[in-house]
Amino acid sequence: MNQPDLHHAGIRDVEFGVRVKIVEPCNLYGCRIGDDCFVGPFTEIQKGAAVGARTRVQSHAFICELVTIGEDCFVGHGVMFINDTFASGGPSGGRKELWRETVIGNRVSIGSNATIMPVRIADDVVIGAGSVVTRDITAAGTYAGSPARRLDHRK
Repeated sequence: MNQPDLHHAGIRDVEFGVRVKIVEPCNLYGCRIGDDCFVGPFTEIQKGAAVGARTRVQSHAFICELVTIGEDCFVGHGVMFINDTFASGGPSGGRKELWRETVIGNRVSIGSNATIMPVRIADDVVIGAGSVVTRDITAAGTYAGSPARRLDHRK
């Protein structure tokens, strides 16, 4: 009978700030987690990713390589960050030179089950639950939909 090559989830080679709370099981490796952060269970944060101080990452989130999240942010349940845009017509096949970075500003709230493509998001932005962010967001405000668009609050 064939046996799989097993890899175990765990926390290794992480640079932690002070007063960080982690709820296991999590898979955190080679990343930076700032002061006073919270990381919920069933979360993966990959090498090179950075989470700023006082940010909360809820359960089932996936933060891949090349993602930087600012301070005082909220990442809802099941939020997925993407770094491979399929620029070659399909998955990069591990060719990291095809991956793109994501930079999230400060005081950004991302609703549950949102998908964040490689983009830059300004400070003081709210992303609605289930939204798909495909382009840079350069102005504070509330954005929702697929693709995410700014909501007009005028009556």
